[in-house]
This record gives sequence, C-alpha cells and structure tokens, in this order.
Amino acid sequence: DSETTKLKSGLVQDVNGRGIQLLDMPMYKMALAAGGKIMRNVVAMGATIALIGFDLEVFNQILERNFGAKKGNAIVESNVKAAKAGYDFAQEKFNCAGFDWKVQKKGTGGKLFLSGNEAIALGAIKAGCRFFSGYPMTPASSVMHVMASFEKDYGLVVKHTEDEIAGINMAIGASYAGVRAMTATSGGGYCLMTEGFGLAAQTETPIVVVEAMRPGPATGMATHSGQGDLRFVLHASTDDAPRIVVAPGDITECYDETIRAFNLAEKYQLPVIILTDKYLAESYVTTAIFSRPVIIDRGQTVFSGAVPEGYLRYKLAESPVSLRTVPGVKGGEHVASSYEHDELGHEREEETIKIAMATKRFRKLALAAKELPAPVLYGPKQADITILSWGSTKGPILEAIRLLEKKGIKVNFLQAVFLSPFPAEKIKEAITAAKKIVTIEGNQSGQFASLIRENCLVDPPYKILKFDGRPFNPEDIAEALETINQSHKEEDIIYLNNAPTPAEAAIAATINRKGGSA
Repeated sequence: DSETTKLKSGLVQDVNGRGIQLLDMPMYKMALAAGGKIMRNVVAMGATIALIGFDLEVFNQILERNFGAKKGNAIVESNVKAAKAGYDFAQEKFNCAGFDWKVQKKGTGGKLFLSGNEAIALGAIKAGCRFFSGYPMTPASSVMHVMASFEKDYGLVVKHTEDEIAGINMAIGASYAGVRAMTATSGGGYCLMTEGFGLAAQTETPIVVVEAMRPGPATGMATHSGQGDLRFVLHASTDDAPRIVVAPGDITECYDETIRAFNLAEKYQLPVIILTDKYLAESYVTTAIFSRPVIIDRGQTVFSGAVPEGYLRYKLAESPVSLRTVPGVKGGEHVASSYEHDELGHEREEETIKIAMATKRFRKLALAAKELPAPVLYGPKQADITILSWGSTKGPILEAIRLLEKKGIKVNFLQAVFLSPFPAEKIKEAITAAKKIVTIEGNQSGQFASLIRENCLVDPPYKILKFDGRPFNPEDIAEALETINQSHKEEDIIYLNNAPTPAEAAIAATINRKGGSA
C-alpha cells in the first residue's frame, strides 16, 4: 500500500527543510512482544545497527556481557529478541542501502573509548590520588564510580559520604595526612563545600575538587548541561580565598589537566578546581591511549624523618610556599585550624598578621601563573572572526570553524584552559590582533565575557550564548558566526536556545500521543 511505499522509500517527512528523515516504527509494540516496554531502546538500537550496516552479533555479545552475570539468561534472550526485531523491521521497511553512514569493525589501534569523567578518574589515579570522598551528584557521580571500581587494583580508598560537607572535609583530612585526595560534585553540592573549601585555602592544604556543572539555580536540571557556575567557583568562599581553576575542553585535556591539577595543588599548597560540565563529563569519545610520561611533583613536603629546629609551617619568607609536613614528622608540630593565624598556626587577629598572611596566600597565584600553559590559538593567525571561549565548547567551535572555512570565512579560536589565575595578557594580545571578537559560552549572562571585561578592560562586542541545558552544535555556531560576519552592528548578542519550530513541536506532540512509538 501507499504507506508501505513511503516507509520503504525511507522518506516520510523532510523536517523543516533540514534534511531530517523520519522513519516510522512501532517500537512500543515490538518491545512488548519481545518481553517488555522497557526494551524500546534496544529495538531502536537494532534498527540503527541495520541502518549503519553493522554486525548485529557484536551487539548481542555486548548484551550478554552486560546482562548475563547480573540478570540471567532470560533477560539476555529478551534483549537479543528485541534487537533482532528492530533490525529485521529496518531491513524490511527502511531503505538501509540509501543511508550514507556505514560502520566497519576495526582493530583497537591504540585507541580508548571513554568519557570525560572516566578520563578525570584515570588522570587522578595516574597522578597518585589514593583517597576519594564525595556524595554522588550528577553529572559528577561517575568519577566516584570509576575510582571505586579500581580500589583494589591501585590501593585506593573511596568513601561515599553522607553529604558534600563530609566529602570535602574528609578529602582535606586525607591530604593533611599526606595522601593525594580529591572530591567531586556539581554546583549544588559545591554550595555545601564552600566553607570546607575556605578551610583548605586557610590551612594551605592541597586538594583537588571536580565541579561538573549542570543548569541551575537550585536543583535546576539534573541531567542537562551548562556553563553557569564559572563566576561561582571563582569566588565561592568567605572573603578572598586563592584557588586555581582549570577548565578542560576535551577528553585528553580531562586526563592531562587532572594530573597537572594534583601537581599544582601540592606545589602551591592550595585548592585546585577542575571545572567541567555534563556534556564533557558524560560524552564518550574515541581518543589515543594516554602514553605520555607522567611527572609527579609533590612540592615542598616532608613525609618522614625530621625538620630543622625552629620549623614554622606558615613561615613568611621570599617564597609564599612554606615547607609542609605531615603528622608524624619530628619537629613538624603546628596548629592547622580555620582561624587566621601566625607562622606557627596559632590564632591571631592583628592587622599586620592578617595582611601578611592574606598576601602570602595570594602571592602563590602570581607565582603559579608563570608556569601555567598559555591559551592555545586554533585556526589561521589572520582571521575575519576571533572566538574567545572555554570548556566543552571547544569541539563544536572547531567543527564550526571547518564548516565556515568551506564558505571562505576565516575564523580562529583562542581557548582559555586556566581561568584562575586569568590569562589576561594573552587574551589582550588576541583582542588587539582581531577584526571581530566573539565569545561563546553556555550561560545566560556571558560570564567569561565579563571576566575579559574585568581583567582586560575590553567588553567583547559579540556574544553567542546558550542556556537551555543543551550543548552547542556546530551548525548553529556556524550560522551565528556567519550572521556576525555579515553584520554592521557594533555589538550583538545571539542566543542559541533552539525553541522547537511549529513542525518540530507537532512531531513531539505526535510522539507523546503514541507513547514513544515514532
């Protein structure tokens, strides 16, 4: 009949002229026939495997590996049946040969397939982290899961604490005792950690905190992505508390910068925040095996034996980094509390001591800034547009640059990886050399742009912002940049919030009415 003809042609509707083909499929009924409606995703996976021309048996082996030991043969068989139903339906009803993208099996070839959180966990283990404490909060939870899975292999201690307050305080205690320690959370959990974070800064105790952002305020959108915590993590604490903030932009940087974070924390005896988000934390990417040599720098720390007579834990000297000891080192006794203190750690409130100690702590940032890698410029040195951005926007931006290159529009991109201390001089250089400056970030207020204004005394005139909880996609960035390139406005803000078109809204309503059968 005519409906079958449409299905076989593979073209039901070209959505909004965007080249999207809708393929109708009764997933709900097929899943029920296989064993339960919960297996709709497996039916869809079977159909997808048919479209991309892959081997269904490989997927069956994955089902066996994941469900066999945990749930038994009956569950495995039901899932295999559901996958085959989807596969057979697609083979019969869809024009699979007309689907351009095909997948072929390849050897491992020295590749890894992992998420940003997994890369952070592996980087932490490689850096010598041996203690993790935290309370699970999406999208940071899988950092704990991965660390826990390697407890026995690497002699780790992983503590699922009662809340985030305990999480950061346990990590501080472990670090004070001489163990490299880390905690991980999202914005809501970091709210609870801020007093403990100030304790780490006050006692000059090294600690690494992973803050995986999700949209807020409050509980916000637990399973979506955003970059709205930048200003928060830069300033959260009572008074001014020094911290290094690093925002990796891809999976490899998640691994590399985590290792660097532990070295910086101990070398400068302060907290380091690894700032990521749902999109980067939980996206899976194929990357080269991490084979680079790792250098461990534990800074000026005495782990055994004795220290010279007259030891002062918070000594005021030419270097703002004092000799650090751990409990049990002879002569290393000192007080480490949350109060402002003198060189031995005893509580003091005189103006001169407060100024001296606060200045000592902040001088570390100026010292660290000298060794931190400068922002990296991608693309041609001379360009029509220069993008300034940070974090997980990196991948979509690089792809958008390639799309625009085909249209003869030259775009380059300066990626800021370290946001505290802020790389003001390098960003000033990029601004001076640029024709048009555009900042791109996943928040409503343009927080990175405001940092540029604050540190470089330049307000980026063009901003591309997105705050709907979804990651950027290259096509939208390219379209916005093309608009800016042609614009004669002196400044402009483009919001990429992608409200559904009437056609897309109608499709969504149809899917909901059918109970997910489209």
